[in-house]
Amino acid sequence: MSFTRRKFLQSLSKTALVLPFAEVLWMAVPPWNRAAAAAQQTAGAERAYEATPKPPPPGPASPIAGTPLGVAFFDEVHRAGLNVETIYGGVKNNKYLLETTGCGVAFYDYDHDGWLDIFLVNGWRLEGFTGANIPTCHLFKNNRDGTFQDVTHKAGLARSGWGQGCCVGDYDNDGYDDLFVSYYGQNSLFHNNGDGTFHDVTEKAGLRQSRTRWNTGCAFLDYDRDGHLDLFVANYIDLDLKTAPTSASGACRYKSIPVACGPPGLPGGKNLLYHNNGDGTFSDVSEKAGMWDTEGTYGLSVAVADFNNDGWPDIYVANDSTAATLYQNQKDGTFKDVAIEAGAALSPDGRPQAGMGVGVGDYNRDGNLDIVKTNFAGDTDSLYTNLGDGTFEDHTYLSGLGINTRYLGWGVGFFDMDNDGWLDIFMTNGHVYPEVNGSKTEAPYAEHKYLYRNLHNGRFQDVTDQAGPGMAKPVPGRGCAFGDYDNDGVVDIIVNCVNTFPQLLRCESQWKRSWIKVKTVGVKSNRSGIGARIRVLAKMTPDSKQPLIQIDEVRSGGSYFSQNDLRIHFGLNDAQVVDLLEIKWPSGHVDTFRNLEVNRLYVATEGSPAVESVILPGLQKKAVRLR
Repeated sequence: MSFTRRKFLQSLSKTALVLPFAEVLWMAVPPWNRAAAAAQQTAGAERAYEATPKPPPPGPASPIAGTPLGVAFFDEVHRAGLNVETIYGGVKNNKYLLETTGCGVAFYDYDHDGWLDIFLVNGWRLEGFTGANIPTCHLFKNNRDGTFQDVTHKAGLARSGWGQGCCVGDYDNDGYDDLFVSYYGQNSLFHNNGDGTFHDVTEKAGLRQSRTRWNTGCAFLDYDRDGHLDLFVANYIDLDLKTAPTSASGACRYKSIPVACGPPGLPGGKNLLYHNNGDGTFSDVSEKAGMWDTEGTYGLSVAVADFNNDGWPDIYVANDSTAATLYQNQKDGTFKDVAIEAGAALSPDGRPQAGMGVGVGDYNRDGNLDIVKTNFAGDTDSLYTNLGDGTFEDHTYLSGLGINTRYLGWGVGFFDMDNDGWLDIFMTNGHVYPEVNGSKTEAPYAEHKYLYRNLHNGRFQDVTDQAGPGMAKPVPGRGCAFGDYDNDGVVDIIVNCVNTFPQLLRCESQWKRSWIKVKTVGVKSNRSGIGARIRVLAKMTPDSKQPLIQIDEVRSGGSYFSQNDLRIHFGLNDAQVVDLLEIKWPSGHVDTFRNLEVNRLYVATEGSPAVESVILPGLQKKAVRLR
């Protein structure tokens, strides 16, 4: 969205001018593009997006242009023992839209042994299952040798159903991170018992739902900063399979192919916010908190971050086929949707998009958290650059992400693949309709991923074809999560797919660059430290005038229905010491540590004068005092 249109939309709220949402969107569309927009609005059930791929305009030279990538990704899923297929809907045809969304995944150290385990959400089929063939979610324990052991039944997590997303957080502050799983149907909150097992406390916690909902992305957050994690759950469609139109009706098509109907034409679901009562229970505060006062609907993925730098967590929701939602925290227990006036709701030409996944990170290192969003096939993905004042500019084309429009994106995230101190972007892709495999004009159901290298000048380069066989292999991808599962100092990726095996993409790097990881332990704040903002300053050489400064926050949920490692990873390029590690806790307390060694995991406890240093992968520990 251009500067002029964003200012215009902001002026609507400032002058209290109220217009219908459709009219506001129309006025946001440039005059030269309104004919195309009108054609799309009158296309009926034909679900298609037609954005023109464009390279970025001329701009500043990149200091790393033409240099070797230096990293490659290899799929280790079978060698690692993750030999389970995710079941989700029909393999060749989908009757209902419910069969298309797929599932999320988590990198999750559930037993706190310092090694990332893996939780895979699983799904269902319309015809159901009997006997030993019933699919369940899966928990895989890290054996610390590159392999994993399936401990699902032993852990008490073998639940079945139309699984969707997962998120992690210590909701009762007992020192063990708990697990929430969203479903079409009834969600589940699994309490971590601290002994490798879980028990379902959904009803005890007050999270039993009175009717069938299509729950999707989720995140724990402390929205009122009282030290207890609350819970946000996005909702997609109020879907009743008894009355919903089917693909066999022929009413809904994608490029002339009969497909499952929706979401346009179906009633949108309402997002949910649960307040933590501090006694192991939650209260539904959705309506009074403003969750239902939004322009967009059809919520899918969720990302929580302090976007306007006021110290309070905001919530961004990627919505399918409508404007995205940005819930700005009003600091009084309520939220206000400011996505349109903030410039983070629409495409560069002012259209609603079919948002799928969302990632957050400071890709240009200006101290503000930016947003990357994946969208439907035929459209660009979105990059919203945070201006630091609560508004964003759409840099999709300026950054180079506008060169790709063919594939349909799902899981996404910023991560530093080569530890150079600049965040790169990874996206999973896969078509939503298996019926396209018979088409000669459309991309296939299984698609390769996108990997974009940060060029240090506000731009990205598509390096997918340089990044190894794991990146190039086409799969029907959905959720993905980021974490260093082998504790070698580089970030790996897990991808959940539809009706096939997942991918475990191990990153192999030729660079010997520095890094640190930070694990937060709250005291006055929530025990997981979710919402803590971390700032790292490191000089490349002792006399450097331009230090490497980075920020990030500890987040629950994100990507597409997924959970990243709660340990925050910072690449440090050639730095040999961390000059400053600063943590601003949700409570408002600030801890500062100086002159830390690189290539360490630091466990920071709120208010402690020391930060614990862990050498990976040997996990040798020593205390580092504040200097």
